[in-house]
Amino acid sequence: MTESGSESRTTPSFAELDALSTEELRERAFALARERRDIGFFWSVIRHLPNADEAAALDGSPNSAGPTVDEAVALWREFTGHGYEETAPLLRAAFIDYLQRH
Repeated sequence: MTESGSESRTTPSFAELDALSTEELRERAFALARERRDIGFFWSVIRHLPNADEAAALDGSPNSAGPTVDEAVALWREFTGHGYEETAPLLRAAFIDYLQRH
C-alpha cells in the first residue's frame, strides 16, 4: 500500500548503506535532499570539502536570498570532480546519516 502522493519508504539498514559505493551514497542522499529542498544538508556537506573556503560567503540559511539547491549541487561538482580523497570517510558518514534519518 502506498501513501497518497508518494511512495512508502523503508529505511535501509546501516549495513545495506555501508555496502554501497561513496558515489551511490552521494547520489541517493543528494536526490533525497533535492526532493526535500534541504539546502542545509548540501551546505553542511560542502563545508567539509577541501575547497570549502570558496563557499564561505554563501551561508545556506533557509531565509537567505542567495543559494539554491541547484547552486549547491553545482558547487559540489565544481569542488570535487567526484574525487573524494581524504574526505571520503566523513562524507560517507554524512550521506549514511542523512539517508537513515530521512
